[in-house]
Formats: sequence, structure tokens, C-alpha cells
Amino acid sequence: MTALPRIALVGVGTMGSLHARVIAQSQDCELAVVIDPREEFGTAAAQKYETTWRPELGDLSDVDAVVVAAATEAHHQLALDVLGQGKPLLIEKPVCANLPQTEEVLALSEKAGLPIMCGLLERYNPAVMTALGLIDAPVHVAATRHSPYAPRIKTGVAWDLLVHDIDIALQVFRGVEPVRVSSGIGQFHPSSVPGAEDVVEAVLTFTTGVATVSASRIGQRKIRTLAVYELDRLIEVDLLSRTVTVYRNVVQDAFTPDGRGYRQQSIIEIPELVTAREPLATQLDRFLDLIAGRVDADAERRSILPSHRAVAAVMS
Repeated sequence: MTALPRIALVGVGTMGSLHARVIAQSQDCELAVVIDPREEFGTAAAQKYETTWRPELGDLSDVDAVVVAAATEAHHQLALDVLGQGKPLLIEKPVCANLPQTEEVLALSEKAGLPIMCGLLERYNPAVMTALGLIDAPVHVAATRHSPYAPRIKTGVAWDLLVHDIDIALQVFRGVEPVRVSSGIGQFHPSSVPGAEDVVEAVLTFTTGVATVSASRIGQRKIRTLAVYELDRLIEVDLLSRTVTVYRNVVQDAFTPDGRGYRQQSIIEIPELVTAREPLATQLDRFLDLIAGRVDADAERRSILPSHRAVAAVMS
């Protein structure tokens, strides 16, 4: 029997703790070690998931692949170290805190022939997966991603939030990159690090349509919505409740005996989701397929850069 892939997890903070649970629960891999400089967090995670802890990356010869869920500021050096030791890498979004560093990491992955995957988790949201399978000829995408303020996040909303919906918009338009990008950017919260924006409103113009994408961390409630407009229907997605609703407007004359009536009605469809699986578990499955060679590593690598390029253009 072939041994299960041994996965090292770097970072056991808010997102890393979720990765730890999903990896530990998987029957297709083993959580070999958790790596975090904070002993309290690292040992707690190791005890909870019956694995080992160490404070630094160190020698990775005892693992088969690495998941990086550390703070964005640490991504660049961690990615270079992991790839430098010849290990496949799943790294939380964004790959790095800026485009040149991201390009460097992806180029190193390609040169070394190592699989790399970015944690663009909404790709694996069942509602998004279902909606993408329904889309035929989109002309307008409207995405909203608003949240209350989170002091722990030091980067601005462009790399933290906007990248998700830009990535989805690119998929809606079949991977074609925008021909023009414009944006409005604002920083308002007194606790935000200088240069870390709180609000971004972006417009991405494609050859066949337009995407309007809104990200904010000064909202008073969490909103994650996506609307895809075609000429003859609207596909609405709630990414939090993971629901999809399709609307069709029909012009139809209908009259009651007393002469009252209407000319329009909406036909509403609620399609069944393609899966009920947790997005993080679906993402892990794909990473394991990537490691095993069941997914095209070059195609996966190529799918990462367009969203990062578009975010960089939004911020330029």
C-alpha cells in the first residue's frame, strides 16, 4: 500500500487552523507537522490534531508537500524556501504581497517543475461551481464582498478580499483578462496601516462584457454576493448561504375578467448544487490530485497570475 502524502502546515492562525482540521480529517493525506513561531498556538494545534510542532520551517525532507497559511507578509520567503527544497506548495491568497514577488515565486515553481496552487477558495464554493456551470454568454458581472473591520489583517482589501471576486470574474469571462481596469480606492479606518486601503470599487472591462467588483472592510455585516447578467437571464449567487437563483423575465400579456392584467413576469429557478462538500476540503482534494499528477500543474500555475495582475492594475 502506498503511503499517504505527508503535509506540513505553516501557520495555525485563523485560516491555518481551518487547514489543520481539514488536512487532519482527510483520509487521503497526513498532517505531518504544524509550523508556527508561536509556541502556544503551535503546540495547541499539534495536540488537537495529534501531530508534531516546530517553530521554523527547517528541513522538509520528512514531508511530501507544504501548505502555507501564514501572514501574507511572510509568504514570499516561505514560498522560496519551500520550492527551494523541492516541495509542492499550496499557498494562501495572495501568493505574495505584491505582483513582482508573486511572479518570482511562480517562475521558480515553473523552472523547478514543482506544482503550486493558490488558495483562491471561492473557486471551490459549491454555489460558485454551480453558477459557473450554468453560464452561457455573460455581459455583466457584479460582485460584492464586504466585511466588518478585522484588526488582525494588516494588508488592504485589494489583496485580502478583492482578489477572490476578480478571480471569479475572470472565470466567468472564460479566463480572458480585462482590456481596461479602473478603480476608486479609500482608506478610512484609523487603525488601518498606512497604505492599507479599506474600500476598493473596481471596474474591469472585457471584450465581451464588464465586471464591477466591490470590496470593503468597514461594513457592519458580512456580504458575499455575485450576480451574472446575460441578455436573457440573471444568475444570482449568495456565497455565504451557498445558494444559486436564476431569474428570467418574460413579456406576456395576461388579463383578469375585469380587464386588469400585467405584461411581465419572472420565472425563478433554483438549481441543485453540484456538490455539498466544504470548499476547503474540495481545494485540498485538488491539491492532492496536483501532487499525484492527476491535475495539469502547468495549467494550474497559469490560472494564478491573471487575478494577481488584475489586482495590481486596480491598485496602480
